[in-house]
Amino acid sequence: MTAAARPVRTLLFSSLFPSAARPTFGVFVETRLRELLKTGEVQTRVVAPVPWFPSKAPRFGDWAAMAATPKTDRRDGVQVHYPRYLLPPKVGMTIAPLTLALGARPAIARVLREGFEFDLIDAHYYYPDGVAAALLSRWFGKPFVVTARGTDINLIPRYPLPRRMIRWTAGRAYASVGVCQALLDELAALGADPAKLHVMRNGVDLERFHPMPQAQCRAALGLPTDRRVLLSVGHLIERKGHHLAVEALQALPGVHLVIVGEGEERPRLERLIASLGLGGRVTLAGAQPNATLAPWYSAADALVLASSREGWANVLLEALACGTPVVATAIWGTPEVVSEPVAGRLMAARDSASLVGAVEALFADYPDRAAVRHYAEGFGWAQTSAAQVALFRELIARVGASAA
Repeated sequence: MTAAARPVRTLLFSSLFPSAARPTFGVFVETRLRELLKTGEVQTRVVAPVPWFPSKAPRFGDWAAMAATPKTDRRDGVQVHYPRYLLPPKVGMTIAPLTLALGARPAIARVLREGFEFDLIDAHYYYPDGVAAALLSRWFGKPFVVTARGTDINLIPRYPLPRRMIRWTAGRAYASVGVCQALLDELAALGADPAKLHVMRNGVDLERFHPMPQAQCRAALGLPTDRRVLLSVGHLIERKGHHLAVEALQALPGVHLVIVGEGEERPRLERLIASLGLGGRVTLAGAQPNATLAPWYSAADALVLASSREGWANVLLEALACGTPVVATAIWGTPEVVSEPVAGRLMAARDSASLVGAVEALFADYPDRAAVRHYAEGFGWAQTSAAQVALFRELIARVGASAA
């Protein structure tokens, strides 16, 4: 079989990847890989480094889950290695690219010893993962591609040393992929070669996320059937803006809010809900596996995403695929998703008053849910997966030509 005809062999490298201990962590990277593998043109192994921590005691929260992560596993038939790396306090952000690369190096050597001679490193998240991939590329003599996803480009470059390392990595990568054009514009502003920048947006699994009868979903989930329902999905952290959705309820009588997620902001949200007297109008549903979110989306009248930062928010497409329009802050890739009124409304600013205004505008001219689903069908994975395969094959051909 010729190199052009055989499947491309990739090593997916990212610290953002789910495990049995953290099933929802980095699920967007796994989803993209799963869709890519459906093409039948790619074979892969995954190396997903995890910060080392000495205790699995539940009181340590996320750190305990990291410690409980298995060293190796198989997910959807793919071999995944979870090597450990050091992430010490205070200096962790600065040295993470090096410790990440050093921690991953033995696992990658093992992949090669086991006979999987991969063609390229497919890295996800620019810093520290992409910088570590640049080091691993040099050590193993393999080309690499980096996908930018959000905070790695719209926040981390504010720090001088990471900014320099990101620019260094962009210069050495065969290509940089962005999940939205806004991220690539920022990467170009940092000095990346525009000829090496490619937009490959995330898609949505149209089979997993599909419209379900709203009344049945509400009954099954114990949600009110006599009022509008807003849904806010994401980790309970400040930048996701769940608190803004809670505050907005004061000006939205007859509306119930459901928050799906878990995290450090839960106590603050509980205090806010109690102080505003909204205990009977907010459901804190906790974390839910991605595979079980469709009924929550279908039960809602609208998804609210009041984030301060997002690259390309998958929850927007997941809701739309279930026929549920969205209200969101107009940041980064979000206007590329919510580009027509049928998809929902963008907030004028990131505050509760703007959220109220956008919700009221949406409810005053509410779209047909079948039309919302039809809009989402334009965001399937096929085009993105085909573009990935084409980029990888171009890389292999160019490397082969330079070696000839």
